[in-house]
Amino acid sequence: MRSSHPRSAAVAALVATALATGLLAGTAGAAEGVVSADPIRIHDIQGTTRTSPLNGKPVAGVEGIVTGVRTFGSRGFWIQDPDADDNPATSEGIFVFTGSAPTVAVGDAVKVSGTVGEYVPGGVNSGNQSVTQIAKPTVAVVSSGNALPEAVSVNEYSVPAAYAPAGDPAAGNSINGLTLEPSRYALDYYESLEGMNVKIGTSRVVGATDPYSEMWVTVKGWENTARRGGTLYGSYESQNTGRLQVQQLTPVAQQPFPVANVGDKLTGTTEGPLDFNQFGGYTLVARTLGTVKAGTLAPEKTKPQAANELAVATYNVENLDPTDPQTKFDNLAKAVVENLASPDILALEEIQDDNGAKNDGTVSAEQTLTKFTAAIAAAGGPAYQWRSISPENDKDGGEPGGNIRQVFLFNPARVSFTERAPGDAVTATGVTTENGKAALTHSPGRIDPANPAWTDSRKPLAGEFVFKGKTVFVIANHFSSKGGDEGLTSVHQPPVRSSEAKRLLQAQAVNGFVKQLLAADKHASVLAVGDINDFEFSGTAQALEDGGALFSAIKSLPKAERYSYVYQGNAQVLDQILVSPGVKNYAYDSVHINAEFSAQNSDHDPQVLRFRP
Repeated sequence: MRSSHPRSAAVAALVATALATGLLAGTAGAAEGVVSADPIRIHDIQGTTRTSPLNGKPVAGVEGIVTGVRTFGSRGFWIQDPDADDNPATSEGIFVFTGSAPTVAVGDAVKVSGTVGEYVPGGVNSGNQSVTQIAKPTVAVVSSGNALPEAVSVNEYSVPAAYAPAGDPAAGNSINGLTLEPSRYALDYYESLEGMNVKIGTSRVVGATDPYSEMWVTVKGWENTARRGGTLYGSYESQNTGRLQVQQLTPVAQQPFPVANVGDKLTGTTEGPLDFNQFGGYTLVARTLGTVKAGTLAPEKTKPQAANELAVATYNVENLDPTDPQTKFDNLAKAVVENLASPDILALEEIQDDNGAKNDGTVSAEQTLTKFTAAIAAAGGPAYQWRSISPENDKDGGEPGGNIRQVFLFNPARVSFTERAPGDAVTATGVTTENGKAALTHSPGRIDPANPAWTDSRKPLAGEFVFKGKTVFVIANHFSSKGGDEGLTSVHQPPVRSSEAKRLLQAQAVNGFVKQLLAADKHASVLAVGDINDFEFSGTAQALEDGGALFSAIKSLPKAERYSYVYQGNAQVLDQILVSPGVKNYAYDSVHINAEFSAQNSDHDPQVLRFRP
């Protein structure tokens, strides 16, 4: 509970003037010369729901102490009323949007007049919650050097275990109109502190420093802990309430943002206003930033395959093209050799054409692949050969002009590729039989490329390999992205995941093709690999696994090791290797070399599976 405080006569007089001039809603009072309306306080503006009861209304003389000043991005400052009400649902802080560099300083006592608004970072269609703010302000500094309101401690005891209330079905599952219950739901708790001065103590880093000078920490060190220090997103109900994004108010030109990896500690006190932004929701914008204490996390190295084991891997190399620095090629190549132990078959995603994002009709990736395989050989790896199918220009999504595609690299000293009437971008491969065994009609070939499921998306690449006399089918996939999905902090609860519909159709297409292979040979060794862009518990994964045709092998790992990507502090699965029943006694490894680190060669961790066909 927050304590109440008597209002001053001076403030009452100010509000009376404002009322008389029409700046505030209300009347000047029923009795002559008497002001019946209370002065507008920050908690009156914030209200008990996510949107202000004064939205769109002018206000005058709103008092507060400046707790933070932002001179870049969304420029403005935060003020907080040091005299709180007794309602825990009403925030005592608010952002004042100036649009230009503010002229106030932390510790100033100010009176602000302006218009109350609800700003939605990313726009209304993003599904993001809004930030209550005062815009077009007129600011009067009353005094300077004042003590700041005591920061609210955000910790494992204060943040509720439940993530969010269910949205109102009558309002499209929006939570905007619901009265905040900050002791019951984490999102309500954070919203009740919007714009207020908050602090965290020593906290574990669960999302590495990114190029935008931000990191993620958790105030609940025990919550769904990953083996290497992250926080696992293991189900749609495991949103991880303790996650909090951290930025700093000081421009990085004046004070570089600290570099942190997952598992490091942000020690001491980190304190500042609680903001809400487009990329992650609730964010502690630090006026005082703690100190990063580095951990011991190191990139993993997988176990080399035995002589009689086939190692199949998948790796999203994040828009690799010849215009990238040689260091990117060298670092990716070194990872293939040293961290992945030179797998026998390596399915790559996001190989771009020979001039990258230059959109001039180029679709060949020969130069990209020549440069990459040469870098692998120079790093001590095998002389990989490759098979791929160039897409139609600008038909497979991704960066415009880049023409990303999947590619098979294979080590000819260990495995052979069975070439069968190689297909093109528009020709569908099929299933036939040869000597009583399943075979592809086109190898390499694309699966059902005319299917609308693959519009503006990567078509699966199927290939037939032979290892020690045994045929192995590999399907390299890169399903549609999650672009368009609402974030976990969405105003809609549960959030709208609109991108799933397309991936579901894609999964059904791949599953249907695998069923054709198994119909021809129920013992066939089939591996569907790649960037599935969805979780191992998702409807996409279930559709791939339908009828027992495939099994997502990452689920053979302990739960604490099931992740290939870190997004907003949640360690999660996007990259998968799925196996048919004929693939037995395998060893699986999600090789953590990128996602947990600030310095990345890709934002994905590669996956490796070893088995004896």
